[in-house]
Amino acid sequence: MQRRCDRNRKRSKRRAIYCPVHGCYLDSVSQKYPLFADRPGQLQQRGMGRQSALLLLASKTAVSLEGEWLEAFWCDECQETKWYYVQCHISKDTPQQIRTYKASVASPELWQQAIGVLHPDGNPSVSEFTRRHARMVSHKSSKDFRVVT
Repeated sequence: MQRRCDRNRKRSKRRAIYCPVHGCYLDSVSQKYPLFADRPGQLQQRGMGRQSALLLLASKTAVSLEGEWLEAFWCDECQETKWYYVQCHISKDTPQQIRTYKASVASPELWQQAIGVLHPDGNPSVSEFTRRHARMVSHKSSKDFRVVT
């Protein structure tokens, strides 16, 4: 039997996302970055048939994946921020539609499927020279432009 205060609560509850290593609650420190699929194999891994995946991607270049995203979380036990791949499963058996979350550390392949995410190592098309000079605070960068005679 539910308590009266639990029945009347209209506010949304905290997302139950826990650290896969320690089991403690994870605090979100970023926005959600939704994922998309652009290859038939990615849709097949999620339970879609091969023919259906090919037809869907032939009509659209990319398909948004519902209930999957990348998000950064802070773990109190680890004392660090990590990027996690989060999957949300909604049980439709009960009238309340209970949501369960599964978090795992994000792999580099998932970064290429995310929408609106900056590359973790910076833009790969930018040279090391440009990257180094963008980080420089002072304007004494003339050492890179020595004239060799």
